[in-house]
Amino acid sequence: MSRPEIRQIDVLQLGRPRVICAWVVGDVLIDPGPASRIPTLLEGLGGQRPRAIALTHIHLDHAGATGSLCRLWPQVEVWVHERGAPHMIEPERLLASARRLYGDDMDRLWGEVLPVPQERITALSGGERLGELAVAYTPGHASHHVCYWHQQSATAFVGDVAGVRIEPLDYVLAPTPPPDIDVAAWHGSVATVRAWAPERLALTHFGVVPDPGPSLDRLEAALDHWAARAHELDREAFTSELAADIDAHCGAQAGAYKQGGVFEHHYDGFARYRARHG
Repeated sequence: MSRPEIRQIDVLQLGRPRVICAWVVGDVLIDPGPASRIPTLLEGLGGQRPRAIALTHIHLDHAGATGSLCRLWPQVEVWVHERGAPHMIEPERLLASARRLYGDDMDRLWGEVLPVPQERITALSGGERLGELAVAYTPGHASHHVCYWHQQSATAFVGDVAGVRIEPLDYVLAPTPPPDIDVAAWHGSVATVRAWAPERLALTHFGVVPDPGPSLDRLEAALDHWAARAHELDREAFTSELAADIDAHCGAQAGAYKQGGVFEHHYDGFARYRARHG
């Protein structure tokens, strides 16, 4: 059996390269990105019409374009975890929550978010096999997060589970926005990815990671370190320390590491987790 084409499309979020990456695996589009970047996505697709859109989770930087693409492509299927599916069908609560986080920046960052017709959705729980892709439930960054495993190419499409890393740097940032960061569950999800023994990780932020084991080690270390610092510092001090750490290690790529929305949200996710779990 021939191996399907795997390629990445940089959607150039806010005009900056290497921030958000959409993936194409044969006729499946994984995490199309925000609606604000649909023209760039379509240019990258070059006329291809995917059979399915596979979402790792419903955060707007990953999934915001989905409803608009369903309108553009009347036959496309949408694969999303069962906890996220209702919010794709009726996105009002998702958008209200996002607007509380992003305020007046909502439209500039993410564009118009349209609902996905219910009949287009395949709700996932983990354990499914959809064509060449196997699905695993991987909470931690989000309670509705899944990862996709493409065994033929030994590639794991991991959404935000493996963090933010921009080659050739080895710095890994754990993105921790509210509302449902779960540090313990995140470690369990990393173990799930490791069990696949991938030869490469495909990150939304950003691109191919050729050394999965060491990169996941750094992700877990960063997750624990910044969870501890969020417990020790207030919001302003935490944000300042994290920004300084990125500046010190990431040089010209520091801006791309920081551009995930509102930088203070890294603290807010840990604070919400601590309030729930002590």
